[in-house]
Amino acid sequence: MRKLLSLPRFPARHTQADHRARDYFIAGFTFVAVTICLTTDGFAPKAMQYVLAGFGWLFLLYFLKDECASVRTQVAVAVSFAVAGEYFASVYMQGYIYRFGNVPAYVPPGHGLVYLTAVALGRSGLFQRHARRIALLVVAICGLWAGWGASGYAERQDLIGAVLFAVFIGYLLYGRSPMVYLGAFFITSWLELVGTTAGTWAWAVIDPASKLPQGNPPSGVAAWYCLVDAVAIAGAQPAMHAMERARARLLGRAG
Repeated sequence: MRKLLSLPRFPARHTQADHRARDYFIAGFTFVAVTICLTTDGFAPKAMQYVLAGFGWLFLLYFLKDECASVRTQVAVAVSFAVAGEYFASVYMQGYIYRFGNVPAYVPPGHGLVYLTAVALGRSGLFQRHARRIALLVVAICGLWAGWGASGYAERQDLIGAVLFAVFIGYLLYGRSPMVYLGAFFITSWLELVGTTAGTWAWAVIDPASKLPQGNPPSGVAAWYCLVDAVAIAGAQPAMHAMERARARLLGRAG
């Protein structure tokens, strides 16, 4: 994995040393928040989703205030793309269905926190120092998970997981942000296991697009966040330029 030799840098307002504790705090907070949020939504009334959304936006905006404009824009693009994907994949395609058949109100800020966590883990001292070991660990875990699902011994056969695992490996080898993808594996796998166990959502037995069997959740689900990251990185710069042009026009009219 040659790209893991040239680790990406994530500019921000603080030095690398200042970032270390903050990156671990963002990641730890999100893992705990995801557990509380998804477990609560597994049994609470629908109105609780709006309460969880309020806290989600509060904490996301708090964390973003100390990030650089590039990371903030990436998060905004990631949230927009991921939420659009939620409505398409869940509400329209019925690939997975939330408990109330909707896209919960906490999903947009939740995607923002998850994406920011993947970025924070990817730039953290631990991931930077042990990139190859972490990559090998992730590939081994995800590969065994995918192999078990595809073998037919699992409770539900998971061929979609095997396909997503192959896509995930492709992103690790040739994608622009391999460290972010490794971080995404941990947080997305955790939230999928918590959410499906709590009954907050469930994946369809047969994927409606490919007609292949899939697990609950599919083993290579982190591959979807690799796509989200690719869109976020590609869309951040044009979005920033568009905002700068809009700001210049407004200032021109005001002058």
